[in-house]
Amino acid sequence: MADMIRWGVLSTANIGRNRVIPAIQQSSNGRVTAVASRTLEKARAFADETNIPTAYGSYEELIASPDIDAIYIPVPNSEHAQWSIRCAEAGKPTLCEKPLASNAAEAQKMVDAFKARGVLFAEAFMYRFHPQTERVKQMINDGAVGEIRAMQSTFNFVARNEDDIRLNKALVGGSLMDVGCYCINVMRLMLDSEPSEAHALSRIGATSQVDESLSAVMAFPNGVLGHFDSSLRSYFAHTYEIRGTHGRISVEQGFVMPKDSETLVRYWHGDQYEEIYIPPANSYTLMAEDFAAALIDGRPPRFAPEDGVANMRVIDLLNASV
Repeated sequence: MADMIRWGVLSTANIGRNRVIPAIQQSSNGRVTAVASRTLEKARAFADETNIPTAYGSYEELIASPDIDAIYIPVPNSEHAQWSIRCAEAGKPTLCEKPLASNAAEAQKMVDAFKARGVLFAEAFMYRFHPQTERVKQMINDGAVGEIRAMQSTFNFVARNEDDIRLNKALVGGSLMDVGCYCINVMRLMLDSEPSEAHALSRIGATSQVDESLSAVMAFPNGVLGHFDSSLRSYFAHTYEIRGTHGRISVEQGFVMPKDSETLVRYWHGDQYEEIYIPPANSYTLMAEDFAAALIDGRPPRFAPEDGVANMRVIDLLNASV
């Protein structure tokens, strides 16, 4: 494997244009060299806009290309399984956008398809690679808050375009799938545990027919109670807080998409208060570099794809409860 991974992007989605493609182009070990759309005209226009050398008029052509080492998939949620499995069958290492699939059973089929062929696969939860997340996780592991009792998280924003795919039931949209999945993931990550119970209340859009807002509570076997809210209709916020017997950690400036500047972790312990400043970092670039390094070094990605199946199991529990 060469020291520079040649990435192909399956679709011209905005998350690729605005976030992931620029991040890969800035990475130390990868470049986006091709993009595919359902029409060659659309692919070429996107490639010209984003300075990508090669455009394909079908997903199948990009997947079959011998000039592509890895594929990033940002297609709608409803199509994650179909195209990921096609990549697995072609032997193409794949980084798939979150949430991994439409449900846990579908996610397991995806993971199994890559595992059976010995092909690298990962879910694109980029926030896990940010030094802010790593610092808080280390603090928790070091007992900074004592025994954890509760954790809460929020991820809200206002979807201003009513044609947004996140407001489309057929494409498996909704706040839980789009942003609530982050809240679940950060709780599972920080607590090193899977919820034994999960219940939710939601507001279903009259037109969209998806959960436009949702609140959930989860019980973990270690005695921790977690709760979160997700929304496609509320003012922008993405935060979490961990409370224990001896302290409290709060991430208020954003854990999913921190700005390209210092971020702040607030820490209360005993009668002391600290502000911990984290240097700026591009979590998308760090995620892409980890995946490319795994290919180059012949190692697994930092986060196993089975974690995506576990996250989908919680989503399934919540969907079943509403």
